Order: sequence, then structure tokens, then C-alpha cells
Amino acid sequence: MDSVAIVTGGSRGIGRATALAAAKRGYKVVVGYASNKAAADEVVATIEASNGKAIAVKCDVGVEADILHLFKEADKFGKLGALVNNAGVVDKTARVDEMSAERLVRMMNINVVGSILCAREAVKRMSTTHGGAGGVIVNISSVAATLGSPGLYVDYAASKGAIDTFTVGLAREVSTEGIRVNAIRPGLIDTDIHASGGEPDRAHRLAHMVPMKRVGTADEIANAVVWLMSDEASYVTGTIFDVSGGR
Repeated sequence: MDSVAIVTGGSRGIGRATALAAAKRGYKVVVGYASNKAAADEVVATIEASNGKAIAVKCDVGVEADILHLFKEADKFGKLGALVNNAGVVDKTARVDEMSAERLVRMMNINVVGSILCAREAVKRMSTTHGGAGGVIVNISSVAATLGSPGLYVDYAASKGAIDTFTVGLAREVSTEGIRVNAIRPGLIDTDIHASGGEPDRAHRLAHMVPMKRVGTADEIANAVVWLMSDEASYVTGTIFDVSGGR
């Protein structure tokens, strides 16, 4: 395979696991990262150590110019075949009546607008209408979209609800243009995103609420993502998969 996969937020957690899994499937991987260059370079080195091909590109998906740069660098690397919209943020836990406009704008700009802009650029390259050869987009949502996350971060849950709706709409929009669009809704996963919300041990603390009584791993999410990217999922589009231990 000589196809390129872009993974936003690919330097840590689910993004890192997805980048490594995509490389194992034969993709040339573009690791997008917002700030941690060392972590992104480590992902690239790990892929290259297994004879894969990867590059790291700095990209804050909250900045359109960064997104355009990311895709231009990917163009130099090869033909785009897959986009994983993984980059996202969570904020400190808070009630809605405590949230500032600045917090909400940041949340929606990165989690929603950034994902839509990345998908826009991917469609321009993949769509048969634009002379492309088709491709796959996988959006990373969250079970928060269905649970609402009351008292924690309703804004984050709402941003992921938007991603679910966007996934279905875009899938139907480009379904005859060689592009499949799906989403994964992770449950409680053992990654450091919980530290960003001020609760590094949150996943393990709430593990008892999961029917399987454990948290998930980034690799378990990545396995689902790369399956959706593969030809094994050739008739799957507009679908949102819960990978949440039953939660």
C-alpha cells in the first residue's frame, strides 16, 4: 500500500495507538500534533523502526492555516487514503452555569470546526467528483454524546454529539463519491486526556460503572478505527460504533 493516512492528535493516547496500527496495516502515516513535538517524533521513530513510513506535522486543528499546512505536507508524502479526526480537547469539570464563552468557543472550535475543516480538505482530495480515488474518514466521538456528561462537561458531550450528526450527514453526502465516513464512540479509556480535565484517575475511578468492569485501552479503540479504514468494512458508512465495554 502506498496510501497516506492522516491522524490528527496522533502523538499520544488513541491517536498514537491509531497511528501505529495504521502503519502496521501498510499506511504511510502523517502524525498531526498540536505542541508535543518530542512525543510525535517518538511515534514516527517507532513506525520507522518497524520499516514503516511516517512524518510528524505540527497542527493545531483550531487554526485553519495549520490544517491547510497539514494537508499540504501530506500531499508531498503521497496520495491521501484515510483521515482520522482524533484531535480534541476536554476542559476542567464544571456545570454549564459556570462555563465562560471563551471555554465554549475553544471547545467547539477544536472539537467540531477543526474536524469539519479537516474532513473538507480530505473530501477535496478523496472524492471521485474532484478526481480522487476515494478514501475513508473516521471521526473520534465519545459515549459522552449519548450520556450528556452532566456536572462534568456538557459542552464536551455536546461537541461530540455534533460529531455524530456530522458523521451521518457527511457519509450520506459523499456516499457515491468513493468515500466512507464513520465514527467511533470510545467509553472510559486509559489515556491522559482525563488529566486535561483535572482528574487523571477518572477512568479507573469510574470503571465500576462499565458493564465489563474495566477501562478500555487506546489499542482497543485503534483496532476498531483501522478496521473501519480497511476493505473489510467496505459496506460500512454513516455508522457510529460504541467501543465502550457496554456503557
